[in-house]
Amino acid sequence: MSKLVGNALIGQSGGPTCVINESLVGVIEACTASDAVKNVYGAVHGIAGVLGEQLIDLGRESRETLERVALTPCAALRSVRKKPTREECERVLRVLQAHDVRYFFYIGGNDSAETAHILNEIAVSEGYEVRLFHVPKTIDNDLRVTDHCPGYGSAAKFVASAFMGDNQDNRSLPGIKVDVVMGRHAGWLTAASLLAREHEDDGPHLIYVPENTLTIEQFIGDVDRMYTKHGRCLIAVSEGVHGPGGELLIESAEKDSHGNVQLSGTGALGDFLAGEIKAKLGSKLRVRADTFGYLQRSFAGYRSDVDAREAREVGRTAVRVATSGERPHGSVVIRRVGTGSDYAAAFEVAELKDVARETRDLDPGFLKGHCDIDASFLDYVRPLVGEMPSAARLSDFAVAPKLG
Repeated sequence: MSKLVGNALIGQSGGPTCVINESLVGVIEACTASDAVKNVYGAVHGIAGVLGEQLIDLGRESRETLERVALTPCAALRSVRKKPTREECERVLRVLQAHDVRYFFYIGGNDSAETAHILNEIAVSEGYEVRLFHVPKTIDNDLRVTDHCPGYGSAAKFVASAFMGDNQDNRSLPGIKVDVVMGRHAGWLTAASLLAREHEDDGPHLIYVPENTLTIEQFIGDVDRMYTKHGRCLIAVSEGVHGPGGELLIESAEKDSHGNVQLSGTGALGDFLAGEIKAKLGSKLRVRADTFGYLQRSFAGYRSDVDAREAREVGRTAVRVATSGERPHGSVVIRRVGTGSDYAAAFEVAELKDVARETRDLDPGFLKGHCDIDASFLDYVRPLVGEMPSAARLSDFAVAPKLG
């Protein structure tokens, strides 16, 4: 494949993460170091910014600014949820041609990979040589082919730490607590709550993920059993939990252009489950519910160092492969090398069509019945989140009563 020289364009799409800007900076630094790239541009609000020619010159940013941006959560270029039509993709191609863009890097999840795949097909059919690469990110950890996704380790660390604190709160003032975690189709993030268990009676006592079906009767029975056993109950629930027919327990009419149902911006599921508990187990019970919502992906200053390093590297890898001519398009994937303290990651490139649109569920071996996660999952997730806090307990040395 002959060497291609031209400008590079970067966009960010979908839900942000704590380390998405590490990938952005990884792409920028690798592009500016390559003699195949003349200028590095950024599309404000992803594909929508390309359509409107809202481009900025990233090559003019100082190294100091870029490194500070890398440490900042959420999309520095601003994000978008948009599935372009055929006509819009043709408009995108004209914009790329007008600005001599020969390298397009789209940072996002599976919907972003689908957009890159569609654009690549149109570019090929139109005979315009441009190398389109999907740079992965998603806290949901549900991209196919890859072992895990940049953004997941940091979000998993936040979720596990939040449950660790909520467990202490629930132990201090016993009651029933429902915490709703992001995860429309896959329970990877909710499963990370397992890291919060340090003692035998620690919560979450129940963990529900979309890979299992759930009925309200099951749910109430599980809660009653755990509350009877521990005198309290902390519950982790994926926002995408559903009944036997596949229908969500709480439906939403709001959808994005990719057809994804709006789930994270509401506390409806937590309130619904809390209401069912009170209605069926007793109105005088202390029952509370929280929805972790967008904090999971944007909590400043709380990220995994491993996640940050890997996010930077997927950006660099995309540029290296694109400018070397090894492949005309693709999606960067992470392959796990070693386990435990010997954990390491290798970076490769897969076909866009193999990553686009479809999602990856939790491995069946990580499921433990319908309301828990197997301990083997800890070996998978621990290297990705890095060092976790620890919660200490008093020894409760009893003093003998004097009054009998």
